[in-house]
Amino acid sequence: MGLLTELARGLVRGADRMSPFTSKRGPRTYNKGRGARRPGVITANKKFIGIKEMVPEFVVPDLKGFKLKPYVSYRAPEGSEPPLTAKQLFDEVVAPLIRKDVKEGTFDPNNLEKYGFEPTQEGKLFQLFPKNYVR
Repeated sequence: MGLLTELARGLVRGADRMSPFTSKRGPRTYNKGRGARRPGVITANKKFIGIKEMVPEFVVPDLKGFKLKPYVSYRAPEGSEPPLTAKQLFDEVVAPLIRKDVKEGTFDPNNLEKYGFEPTQEGKLFQLFPKNYVR
């Protein structure tokens, strides 16, 4: 019955009252805003009190002497390096650690978590190869 009630109210009061109240329909002083929070509170007597802890703080690193520019032209040439493959990543990051442990005699094939391998994919949001492979 809610729909019929709303339609009847729209017909009785006029369809214009049913439209959403926006900044274009309100008085000159009405500003709907974009949902930003005020950095303080308004008291009962309409006085605004700013609170320092509510002011957003932007942490920006010091970029003195930084050579890169924030814009890269679309006319810039393609990169010279080929994309990194899984084998190259393994050879550069994990293989030296395994070689070092084999030389020292501390390599344990049952403890591969030390090198970043995960024994199972259970509980992962995106599971790797066998589970999500289309058959």
